[in-house]
Amino acid sequence: MKKMIYLLPFFLFGKIGIAQQETALTEKKPKMVFETEVLDYGTVEQGSNGEREFHFTNNGNAPLIITEAQKTCGCTVPSFPKEPILPGASADIKVKYDTKRLGPINKSVTIISNDERPGLVLRIKGTVVAPATSPEKKDAIMQAD
Repeated sequence: MKKMIYLLPFFLFGKIGIAQQETALTEKKPKMVFETEVLDYGTVEQGSNGEREFHFTNNGNAPLIITEAQKTCGCTVPSFPKEPILPGASADIKVKYDTKRLGPINKSVTIISNDERPGLVLRIKGTVVAPATSPEKKDAIMQAD
């Protein structure tokens, strides 16, 4: 009888652990899977198109809801889908970088959602250089004078 009393807590905790594992396995969660979490602009000319997209799929078993995209500075403007992304569906998070600024690009956008990684960080990198001046451009400028 004493052995039974001693074993009872182990039996109960074992049952609770199994129930928690089963709940975790059947719990519905969204899961954002990106083609890439780092976008490389490469070398771009000043004033060129700074729009890029992070493409992702919801590989989870529940709708994905993005509530916010936090930027690190005013030079980066993210936009994201406002409607829920259903399981198996794909969408894009768009990022526009202000290419008027010369120099290296190293910025991040933090995605706040109901994904298992609620503070997922996406990065953009690259370099903005001054526009190249070709001989044709110089000739056109001289002829205008």
